[in-house]
Amino acid sequence: MTRRTTPQPARETLTRQRVLRAAVELADTGGLETLSMRKLGEAVGVEAMSLYNHVANKEDLLDGMVDLVFGEVELPTPGDDWRQAMRKRAISMRHALSRHRWAIGLMESRSTPGPATLRHHDVVLGCLRQGGFSLTLTAHAVSVLDSYIYGFALQEKTLPFDTPDETAELAESIMSGFGDGEYPYLTEIATAHVMRPGYAYGDEFEFGLDLILDGLQQAAG
Repeated sequence: MTRRTTPQPARETLTRQRVLRAAVELADTGGLETLSMRKLGEAVGVEAMSLYNHVANKEDLLDGMVDLVFGEVELPTPGDDWRQAMRKRAISMRHALSRHRWAIGLMESRSTPGPATLRHHDVVLGCLRQGGFSLTLTAHAVSVLDSYIYGFALQEKTLPFDTPDETAELAESIMSGFGDGEYPYLTEIATAHVMRPGYAYGDEFEFGLDLILDGLQQAAG
């Protein structure tokens, strides 16, 4: 009697993109410090040594992971108004960094950037140049915008609260140690601003972004 065997599903072909996506998912879940070649191999169903057919080393892996994050950011298209394009790009970058907090501090650190990284920077520079910015002002604009985006993302990452409820609870806890009339301005901003219903620290981002864009618009004439 012939034994019937159940066909096994075909294993997904291992590619560099699959390895990079798995690495990003692991880093999103546990942080970059928990990412190892052994864990990555387990995630894609191969021995760790097999990964080196697709990434040369850990630095190459990080280059590729950062390139994937850059690839998620919404970029200007030809003819876009520079101000609206830079605003959209900044908001999109912040959202990408919120999804991939491990990437904060790595985005501009790679010495061998990938194609999405290079395209990102070239398109941003091109949008400003086509918008009438001088070469020098373009350099200034990119520097100030990226410093603000990355700095805000870093501050947001390190805050000891995430939700409005957590924000209010922490503010109440801190103020419970204040004496009457002690730290009046901290008390004022906590009670009249931070603890109001629906407050989210992330809402501050667009206010600061618009101040920067206003300044750049004035500088561009």
